[in-house]
Amino acid sequence: MRLLLLMACALQVLSAQDDPPPEVRFGTTVVIPTGLQGKVYHISEFAKKLPNLEKKKPAGSIYTTSLNIPLQDFRAGFPGVTKKTEWFAIDYTGKFWIEKPGQYKFFLSSDDGSKLYIDDQVAIDNDGIHAILTKDCALELTAGVHQIRVSYFQGPGTQLALILEIQAPFMPRRVFNTDEYKPPSTLETLPSGIPHGL
Repeated sequence: MRLLLLMACALQVLSAQDDPPPEVRFGTTVVIPTGLQGKVYHISEFAKKLPNLEKKKPAGSIYTTSLNIPLQDFRAGFPGVTKKTEWFAIDYTGKFWIEKPGQYKFFLSSDDGSKLYIDDQVAIDNDGIHAILTKDCALELTAGVHQIRVSYFQGPGTQLALILEIQAPFMPRRVFNTDEYKPPSTLETLPSGIPHGL
């Protein structure tokens, strides 16, 4: 009886390790209107960098408010979207609101390649097959709505990671979260590029 209990406990531990908590997943299938939408793609096993995703059909979509996947075993995957644990790409898009204009620093860490676009311009190029690597940039952002896009791909195992951080003027560096960069409720319907106060 004691042996059976030990085996059951061991299985529960393995199950918990196979199913990472929500905060370390790439996203959820539940729609988050003010968050990031990530389109998931299956890519070639010969890919050395991010492919042109505009010509590919997505395998599914996931949603998240932040990209905070620390270095972990590549087999964690993302339940409910695809069974692929390597050779996949995710293209996240969304909008964020800047209340105070100024210089904002972004930090993008990934294993394997990733790119950050702000207002359709490449801000950080962290592409290629590599171990976890962090690159950063500093941007002068005006008040108002801005477009954000993060493209990511996972090549061969054995580990993966994707973390996007931001450092606002006179503030500490922290994980970027769309909940902290939402426009005031009266301005949420304004199109991109409308400056604060108009």
